[in-house]
Amino acid sequence: MNGPYFGNAALFLINTLFGIYIVAVLLRVLLQLVRADFYNPFCQVLVRVTNPLVVPLRRVIPPVGRIDMAGVVLAFALKIVQLWLAGKLMGQTVPVPAMLVFAVASLLQTLVTIFTVTIVAQVILSWIDPAGQNPVGGLLRQLNAPLVNPVRRHVPAIGGLDLSPLIVILTLQLASILLVAPVFDLAGLLAAG
Repeated sequence: MNGPYFGNAALFLINTLFGIYIVAVLLRVLLQLVRADFYNPFCQVLVRVTNPLVVPLRRVIPPVGRIDMAGVVLAFALKIVQLWLAGKLMGQTVPVPAMLVFAVASLLQTLVTIFTVTIVAQVILSWIDPAGQNPVGGLLRQLNAPLVNPVRRHVPAIGGLDLSPLIVILTLQLASILLVAPVFDLAGLLAAG
């Protein structure tokens, strides 16, 4: 009688805990990539939370340029474990190729979500704190600058309203539809075949 409830609760916990940690690892990788201020309190929390798994991997997996490959591999491995545990819990066996492709698609979708949420948060913080004194606001500007600044250079503000965040969010959503969704479809085909 309680079987499906416990199964649903366990699936919820697996997806939530793995999801939060994967986002933390991806944020760490992205913030390192843009050379964000790692003395920022939020960065320090990310470093403390992710160090136990990232640091040992760094001994084996070197960075590629400015990309922390240990963090990338860790996020990918965590996504695979999450998918495997969720499949076992639901009594499904997913072929390894399908799981690998699904993990890639899921991580790409997570990146789209991270940038969408952080851009929206940056816009809201700019309304609340126009002087930009909030340390989270500065971190968000650093994180989103590689996406927003090139658009900002080509799209002028209209009546003092900066449309570049909106254009970037629309572009991210289009990328999700046109690039990420087909990868999910490929994973589905591999799982079915």
